[in-house]
Amino acid sequence: MPLKLSLRPGEKFVVNGAVVQNGDRRAALVLQNKASVLREKDIMQQEEADTPAKRIYFPVMLMYLDEQGKDQAYTEFAARLAEFMGAVRDPAVLSECIGVSKEVMAGEYYRALMRCRKLISYEAERLGLSENVDQGVPARSHAG
Repeated sequence: MPLKLSLRPGEKFVVNGAVVQNGDRRAALVLQNKASVLREKDIMQQEEADTPAKRIYFPVMLMYLDEQGKDQAYTEFAARLAEFMGAVRDPAVLSECIGVSKEVMAGEYYRALMRCRKLISYEAERLGLSENVDQGVPARSHAG
């Protein structure tokens, strides 16, 4: 099933590890086959993984975007998820953590990322952070 992306002018996104930027007008792209795609709002830089839940999100994102680095990212993910689960007592949040783990084990990294966003929201709420998680994490320009 094709994936249609509606892009704002200048919006960045990643397709199979390549950073792509839209031109100066709105555009729509249709991907006809399976690809690892992340919109600008869902891309996190390493230095932005500054809370326990974000430290879970970041290695899942790496597994999604980088097939070759998947094993190293998985090790980091497993350690961070275990730490997070050891500190949380809310059964609903623990259930989300188990869901993230199951999605990762099934190779459903994008779904795991969306579950991780719930963990980030929970964490922000508990820590009293004013961060609006739904706005996402803007990508920084990087060559590479």
